[in-house]
Amino acid sequence: MKRKQQEQVKRYAKMFLNVIGIEDAPRAIEELKTVHALMSQSKEFKVFLESPGFSLEDRQKVLQGISPLLALSDQTVRFITRLTEERIVFALSHLISFVIALYLERKKRVMVVVMTPGEVHEMYTQRLTASLKKLTGKDVDIEYVIDPSLLGGMRIKVGSTMYDSSIKGQLRLLKDDLMKG
Repeated sequence: MKRKQQEQVKRYAKMFLNVIGIEDAPRAIEELKTVHALMSQSKEFKVFLESPGFSLEDRQKVLQGISPLLALSDQTVRFITRLTEERIVFALSHLISFVIALYLERKKRVMVVVMTPGEVHEMYTQRLTASLKKLTGKDVDIEYVIDPSLLGGMRIKVGSTMYDSSIKGQLRLLKDDLMKG
């Protein structure tokens, strides 16, 4: 995505969150994810929303028609319609990411992705949550991802920072040290 488009997407993410409000944001984010999932599943729907060959009125009618089926609010329908009008609906996944980041920032929370080779025990989850809260200074929302390619340990992604304590990561560091001499 080009820098100008990225700035436009960020601006629309801020606008969306301001219009929806912080209390309704989780519901609205899920609605945006629903539309994005439908765009991913249906090439026809994606082309319909992105193509300048269809009128704004046609896109608006279709979105209003499917909104009860997808449980979309009027605000979300208007917002998606606006994105189609501005020809940036193709960047909906990026917009969702920005909205989530802004929402978490305003709630003084941070999203953390923890990649492990298997299920994490509840007791360890509590200790990890406390450690991450201490590290970030914010409440954390943890998303666990099982990655069977990890032999042991874990990778933790906080924002754009990656902490790698996996066996694979440690072996890579050892190899780098040995190569340096």
